[in-house]
Amino acid sequence: MSSILAIIAAFLGSGVVIGTPIQQAAGGYLDADATLVAPGTGAFRIWSLIYAGMLAYAIWQALPAQRHDERQRRLGWWVTASLLLNAVWIFTVQLDLLWLSLPVIALLLAVLCRLFVLLRRSTPKSRVEAVVADGSIGLYLGWVVIATAANAAAVLTAAGFRGFGAAPEFWAALVLGVASAVGIALALWGGGRIAPTLSLCWGICWVAIARAIDEPRSELTAVAALLAAAAVIAATAFARFHHDRRGRG
Repeated sequence: MSSILAIIAAFLGSGVVIGTPIQQAAGGYLDADATLVAPGTGAFRIWSLIYAGMLAYAIWQALPAQRHDERQRRLGWWVTASLLLNAVWIFTVQLDLLWLSLPVIALLLAVLCRLFVLLRRSTPKSRVEAVVADGSIGLYLGWVVIATAANAAAVLTAAGFRGFGAAPEFWAALVLGVASAVGIALALWGGGRIAPTLSLCWGICWVAIARAIDEPRSELTAVAALLAAAAVIAATAFARFHHDRRGRG
């Protein structure tokens, strides 16, 4: 029940139904045209899928058949913590506390990484569990990786960071490289799990789209984003191939 309430609070606080949309809150520093690493507006449609997946997981996990499942008991409180942190992040932005949003989303990313570790330690017992648990949490994690990068860029921009004389494209490529490195690490350690790669690359590709057709325009950043996404996809395919090969061995 706490997970469901956290999802509802986050959905309402995001401004989808009432209030200010997240992209317009906090001085607009999280909007698609605020920084070079901000994903295009279309990227945020993924939240509908993430919320639907996490709601499905919360309901499925509460069913009588799962109440004594050791895997779900290990995941439960961490999932609830992630959803509560997501709601806290949304409300910090709505209250124009952009500086506070960065440590909150960093903590959210740490919690989701912990969930990924727990998921990796055991295998789902059914295809349904693989989709609603591993798949939903994986999508959530991958998106938060790129969201954390964009959030960090927004906070630095709002604080007046000028890059120590280096070109903005250099810093954008560096941030995208870090996000890509995290995605590659998740792919290699996770045996090529698809869900985190899908949502992370979705976000990175929307950075490329935004920089190619929206302001601030930056072809160099668009190319860097596409290369970052390609690296994550290649690492995932490599890890998946070797994971499946070991499984057949």
